[in-house]
Parts: sequence; structure tokens; C-alpha cells
Amino acid sequence: MQERPGQNHDLEDDDLPVGQVLSRRHALRLFGLAGGAALAGGMTLARQVAPGRPAPPATGLPGCVVRPQSAQGPFFTDERLRRRDIRTDTRSGRSAAGVPLTLNFQVSRVGLRVCEPRAGVVVDVWHCDALGRYSDVNDPGADTRGQTFLRGYQTTNAQGRCSFQTIYPGWYRGRAVHIHYRLRTLDARGQVSGDFVSQLFFAESLSDQVHALEPYRQKGRRDTLNSTDGLYRNGGNQMLVRATGTPQRGLVATFDVGLNLS
Repeated sequence: MQERPGQNHDLEDDDLPVGQVLSRRHALRLFGLAGGAALAGGMTLARQVAPGRPAPPATGLPGCVVRPQSAQGPFFTDERLRRRDIRTDTRSGRSAAGVPLTLNFQVSRVGLRVCEPRAGVVVDVWHCDALGRYSDVNDPGADTRGQTFLRGYQTTNAQGRCSFQTIYPGWYRGRAVHIHYRLRTLDARGQVSGDFVSQLFFAESLSDQVHALEPYRQKGRRDTLNSTDGLYRNGGNQMLVRATGTPQRGLVATFDVGLNLS
């Protein structure tokens, strides 16, 4: 079940962004910040600011700006399951075992020097279970066709937010621990007008803690870390989720993503 950078089973352009994903140069230009001064001292673009608040002049950029696109991978299936709790297989009723993870998204439109909440964005999430298996795929040793665990979508509310109840992902050969997500915007006719795909990653220390627990430890030691994952090396540090809580009591992670939408 190894993914290769850029590999997917749909159209080659499935990982194109909604509108424009901003480079550092474009982001600086959009927010009216001069040259590279705003990035002096190692400051990154991923500052956290409340949606709707302007960025302080010449000191940095809103946290909603920097989120690179990434490969979709071969395991996306459009199940059209609108639900917050994605742990359950709708056919059998069984729930995926693992450390509970509440995953919150804050989606913003990047405007002139401001991040504005973006309502009505369809957010899909999918990832493998504690033993590295995806649902609804026919893979050697793991035919899960027709199953729907760890897949689903939500639509952002007026504050640009949506939330999923899931589990901390396991691992499989050739990939670091990750979660896939997809953002789609709809036009007035309900047709997809924008499509952006990327992945979330986790700190290795947290994965070590989680994967030492059952059922994860049945899989053994993972063979790929963030530092050796080809997709993580392409801006994955900007997609790193910082979770609160403990593996014993459950984890909560919030991820801000902003796009330059028309």
C-alpha cells in the first residue's frame, strides 16, 4: 500500500489548488509587506491570528496563508458521507479502534491583509486505520471494498469551521504518519468550482507515544519518518499538526488553512 509522490487513481490535476496557493513571494506582495524583512529572524508564515484580524504591518503574515498542496494518493473515494464521526463502517457498524482524535479545521479566504472565514467549503478527510489499512480499497491482504471507516466530509459553517471525530492514524510501508484532506468549493449551481488536496503530518514524538499502544503496536516500528517521507520534504513542516491532550485520554488538533479565493 505504498504511495508514490504524485500518484493517484484519478485525473492528474486532482491536487490542483482552490484559486491560488500562495508562495512566500506572493503572500508578501498580497499583504503589502516589503521584501524579505517580514521573514527575518527565522519567522515563518504560519503565525496564528484570529480570522478577520489584519496582520500587523511588516511583522509577519496571518497563519491562514501558508499551506502547500500535496499529492492526493491512490486511496481517495468520494463516498459522499456527510458526518462528523468518521470512525464507523456504515455497512457493519463497527468502529475503528485507536486513540481518539478530534480534528478541527479553520478555513479562511485570504484577502488584502486579512483572513476571512470561508463558509460552505466541503472538507473531506480520509486516512488509514491503526494497522495501516484504508477502507474501500482492493489491496493485497486487505480487501476492504464496500467499507467506509475513516472517511467522511463536513461543510464549513459561517465561521469557516468544521470538526471530525476520528482516530490517530497508523502507518504503512513507505509513508510517514499522515491524514489526507480535500477542500472543494461550489458555485451557485452546486458544481465544484475549486479543488485543493493536501496532507497533515504529526510530530514523531507523538506518533511514538501513540504507536506504543494497542492496537498500533501490532504493526511494529514504522519504516518511514517525516524526515524520510518524500511528500513531507516538500513543505510538510507547514502541514504539521500540533495536538493537545494525551493518547490515554484523547487528542485534539486544530488546523488553519487559507486560500486565495475569488
